[in-house]
Amino acid sequence: MSNTIIKTEDLRFSYPAAEGVSPVVLDGVDLAIKEGSFVAVLGHNGSGKSTLAKHMNAILLPSGGKVYVDGIDTTDEDRLLDVRRAVGMVFQNPDNQIVATVVEEDVAFALENMGIPPAEIRKRVDDALKAVGMYEYRAQAPHRLSGGQKQRVAIAGVIAMMPRCVVLDEPTAMLDPQGRREVMSVVRELNRKYGITVILITHHMDEAVQAQRVVVMHAGNVLMDGKPREIFTQVDKLRAASLTVPQTIEVLYDLDRQDGESLPIDALSVNECADILETYLA
Repeated sequence: MSNTIIKTEDLRFSYPAAEGVSPVVLDGVDLAIKEGSFVAVLGHNGSGKSTLAKHMNAILLPSGGKVYVDGIDTTDEDRLLDVRRAVGMVFQNPDNQIVATVVEEDVAFALENMGIPPAEIRKRVDDALKAVGMYEYRAQAPHRLSGGQKQRVAIAGVIAMMPRCVVLDEPTAMLDPQGRREVMSVVRELNRKYGITVILITHHMDEAVQAQRVVVMHAGNVLMDGKPREIFTQVDKLRAASLTVPQTIEVLYDLDRQDGESLPIDALSVNECADILETYLA
């Protein structure tokens, strides 16, 4: 648990510009992700959070500084496959990741390309689909699935490759509330039951509070880094970075300011908020 699986050192990145100066997207990011942890990365649009995610399995390479995955420099072309095996990526739109016409064939696709023996592929596909609660849909056509189910299949395709870390770049952005709940349940399970390191890129506060650690990106750098309760009680700082806070904290924060009471505002769940309000109103 104490091993660092991903580390960035003074990470800088600019997308190539057709002409003129390229805007800086990442500006000296220093970050270390411990193996087995569940980390949420928050930030408004343009904060650099998705660009940071794409550096974690060498989809993008630094303009300056370094990224290490399990001690491997991501710019080492000879070790690219090792980097990709260690860190899997799940993106916003599951339709862009599903390539086969049958669920189990889609999960098997990358394994076949890796030259895994057929018996091992069968076991990995079954295990991955069971892990995301989609085993009973293994013979279904993906286009017949809901958005949440498709995303769970996409996650199965990644975990079948047995990565030590999964980076999910706003995996619930295109889903309805039910789909979001399904995917977040799987994300929690990957970390708690299977010990996979999870890095969740999100702008949903109710998702971020489920992580063990929250990293807030702003203007291409790390603005805040700590446990959810520590981060979300810094309401003014988050709002200054164009971010909201969990509704439970917002209610207590606004009530505290209106009445001038010394009200605890660190409620991350509805039950915690209700307990504080019950005490306050008593």
